[in-house]
Amino acid sequence: MPDDLHRSYQDAHTAHRKHARTCTTCTDNSRCPTGQRLFEAFVRLQDAYLNRQRQ
Repeated sequence: MPDDLHRSYQDAHTAHRKHARTCTTCTDNSRCPTGQRLFEAFVRLQDAYLNRQRQ
């Protein structure tokens, strides 16, 4: 059975990468509001997944 948290984390990573490839404002060090929101969602979900794996 697929892990929903892992799937959410991977989907957030994909959304962030897709946005970063097409956004002319985002860089590695600076993000537009949409890019920042997507990046923060990815980081939050990744942290939650990795913290659960450590337990």
